[in-house]
Amino acid sequence: MPTGVGAGSPGPSALSSSPSSSPTARSEDLDQILADLALADRLPWTGSPEPLPPRRILLTGATGFLGGHLLLDLLRHSEARVYCLVRAADEEAASARLGAALKNHRLPWSSEIRRRVTVLPGDIRHPRLGLSEELWNTLAHELDSVVGVAAAVDFLRGYRSLRQSNVLGALTLAELAASGRPKPLHHISSIAVFNEVGITAMGEDDPLAHVDRLVAGYDQTKWAAEVALRRARDHGLVVTALRPGGIGGHTRTGAYNPQDLSSGLLSAFGRFRTVPAFRHLNSAPVDWVSRVAAAVVCEPEAWGHDYHLTGVPNTLDDVVRDMAFGGLHVRVQDWDEWRADVLSRLDADPVPELGFLTRVLRSPTALRLCEATLTGPAATGERTAALVEALGLRPPARYDSRAQLRTFERLAEDGLARLPHRDDQPYLWFSETTEGSVVPVGAPAEPSRPCSTALTLSIASMHQLVRERRVDVRGELVCGAVHPEPLTVVRGDVWVRPEEGIPRRHGDDHRLLRYRLLLRDTDGGRWWLEGHKHARARRDVWRQTRALRVEIGPEGEPALLTGELVVPADSYVRDQIDGIEVDPRLTAREQRAAKLTWLAWFGLEMGRGLAGPFARAAADLLDLRRTPTPSERHR
Repeated sequence: MPTGVGAGSPGPSALSSSPSSSPTARSEDLDQILADLALADRLPWTGSPEPLPPRRILLTGATGFLGGHLLLDLLRHSEARVYCLVRAADEEAASARLGAALKNHRLPWSSEIRRRVTVLPGDIRHPRLGLSEELWNTLAHELDSVVGVAAAVDFLRGYRSLRQSNVLGALTLAELAASGRPKPLHHISSIAVFNEVGITAMGEDDPLAHVDRLVAGYDQTKWAAEVALRRARDHGLVVTALRPGGIGGHTRTGAYNPQDLSSGLLSAFGRFRTVPAFRHLNSAPVDWVSRVAAAVVCEPEAWGHDYHLTGVPNTLDDVVRDMAFGGLHVRVQDWDEWRADVLSRLDADPVPELGFLTRVLRSPTALRLCEATLTGPAATGERTAALVEALGLRPPARYDSRAQLRTFERLAEDGLARLPHRDDQPYLWFSETTEGSVVPVGAPAEPSRPCSTALTLSIASMHQLVRERRVDVRGELVCGAVHPEPLTVVRGDVWVRPEEGIPRRHGDDHRLLRYRLLLRDTDGGRWWLEGHKHARARRDVWRQTRALRVEIGPEGEPALLTGELVVPADSYVRDQIDGIEVDPRLTAREQRAAKLTWLAWFGLEMGRGLAGPFARAAADLLDLRRTPTPSERHR
């Protein structure tokens, strides 16, 4: 698969349209936006907060994907007590809802966490957050910081349907921050404030989109909230705007947000093996976004600025190359073709978990949002990068295949995406031949019978190696003691250093490779072959990597034959190093990278396996204990 868009492939321009031809926002929505912006002028005047790390934080949106991770990061990296506003009828129901949400995102809800969290039943859509006047006043005088994450994320609803949560809720938090004790407001915005088709720059201090060019209600509400809070700055309120892009899954747990557009797109890319032509995908994993946001909240010198929590954007070339490296070879289509193709596939074979994406792709308004997202420039974040470097945090990085690995596995487990399979076109393969002999089990004195194999070892993706340490096997076995005709491998697997090479019993016999083959003869009979290559503390290291001890028997019955098969010395390098083949759909550069990656990984594993028994023997020889070990007695 080419790493770029070739001469015959659609480019980003296939998605673009001139601003003059773009639809504009409805006039009634613009009138409502202007009226909502005027509400910011009613906020109380306030002074500067104390420049100290917060000890009491109000957090909204803790039941959401980003909010839950941010709650845990605030607890991990500060000594603050966190007050979580949760939409529920009472405190018991609010606590149960928060705990269930955290567990759903694979986050802990332990007694230690509950000890530092105060759950407040309320609603950001209501005046005073749905709190009593007494509690409102108490929070106004006791809180050190207000963090607003809660928002209605729906790309299908209009401005008037979303403004209560996304705009008026933000102004209510601003009112609380400005009342009583001065305190900063940290507002989770979005790069959706730039979602104007044709916008040329998305820097942290660049002008926002023209609101009349935003047609999606979600984009309009995020724009209105941020502009209203800019007016609040004129009243003395310290406001920090944190703008994530797409929020990807957690790099370690794989937790993801099924309602996030980036998760839906990633699922479709992997499931259908197609991608639409785009310029950039501005997304970052939730653990990085959350950690940086928590650092901003806890660092007084960082308050009052705008930050982009988008990491390093992915280009179309990046995504195609990452997916190819993982064994997912995708086809690039123009936007209209890709949309029609995905919808037809989802209509023919509905995936309930992707219903959200189906609704987005059918909505004219949401389509404009997608168009602006896919044709937009790369979001830049110099201020964020400088802050991260100053605080010693993980620097911004591309949300690449390695970062997405655990999330993609979760998507596949949940039926949204599809991992590479042994029936797919192999990513890399090579031949292996062995020659040797077998004798009946328990009768070593009987004459041996010749036996040989001609196998093809392959991997569907590097994911298969990293997660399963397994290689697929095809080919045939020629063994007259089993059947006069060659037996075909129905299913075969080779595990590299099974159980990390640890010997099953005490000694210096470490397993390098385990072979398990299911065979079928020409009469329909089925047989099995189990084989192992072992590492021992002996001089014949070269032979150890080639010699395979095998047992063969009928399916479901004990072994009838045992023996040793060896890879001929003159064929090992020729077949298994020089003879490596790689998927021809990869570029020449990617093919070289694939070979080198495989050889480096396999060589390292073999080196570790061969070193094990020698290290064990050396430790025994240096052991000065009076009581001999079992292996010393054996020697």
